[in-house]
Amino acid sequence: MSATHTDTVNWNSKAFNEIVANDAGRPVLFTNARVLTMDPLIGTMTGADVLLVGALIVGVGPGIVTAAQDDNAIVVDCTGMTVVPAVVDTVALVGGRGHRSEYVATLTPGNTGDLLVVPDEFAPDVASAQTTLLTRPEQVRALVAGGTPVLWAGIDAPGPPTAPEAGIPAAQDLTGSARVGVWIDKNDFLHQELTADGRYDETRGGRPHAYEGRYWIDGDRIDYLDDLGFWAFGEFQREELHHAGYVMRLG
Repeated sequence: MSATHTDTVNWNSKAFNEIVANDAGRPVLFTNARVLTMDPLIGTMTGADVLLVGALIVGVGPGIVTAAQDDNAIVVDCTGMTVVPAVVDTVALVGGRGHRSEYVATLTPGNTGDLLVVPDEFAPDVASAQTTLLTRPEQVRALVAGGTPVLWAGIDAPGPPTAPEAGIPAAQDLTGSARVGVWIDKNDFLHQELTADGRYDETRGGRPHAYEGRYWIDGDRIDYLDDLGFWAFGEFQREELHHAGYVMRLG
């Protein structure tokens, strides 16, 4: 029997309010669900629980609910529901991962808590559950990204992360940034100058202006848009800038 609209809207409303107001780091437990983990070791379980602490999955399987009171967990009753990974890994869906550690979108303890909760009738498999999100979002009970609800009971959750705007962003003013300057790899082959107006200029093997373009820094990530039209990225790791196989330091 299909759930009514009223059933959907009222689905775990008390638990949802507790999650939204959760500023004490309480664990969140999705309990008594059919769980399609996509983890080749864990597989599929019925009457199972998924425990989130912050952004991470810390437990999957039956019986976790017995410690819910001890841990002051927020309990989300998922009777009649299926929980699947919210992130699509089409290679995993067709069994194309060589090692368990390579499965990038599974409900495995230690992975990010990206999950989708839909009624059993819409989730005979992972692909069907994810299709429900795209074609019948009103049937979605929960879409959680990094432990934070994005959809709940068929509607947008309040205060989800804001998606970046489409299009090329405006140049950043990086005046005074400690990351502005000339970055040089250990073999002195690559010199990458980052300027405060959001431009970069690479010298490769003594060849000046090998690549030039714009860059943007978001946290420890740097995105490049070359004047030739291609995109690339790098990552700041402490005193180093890792980019395209090169490890650079400020020169």
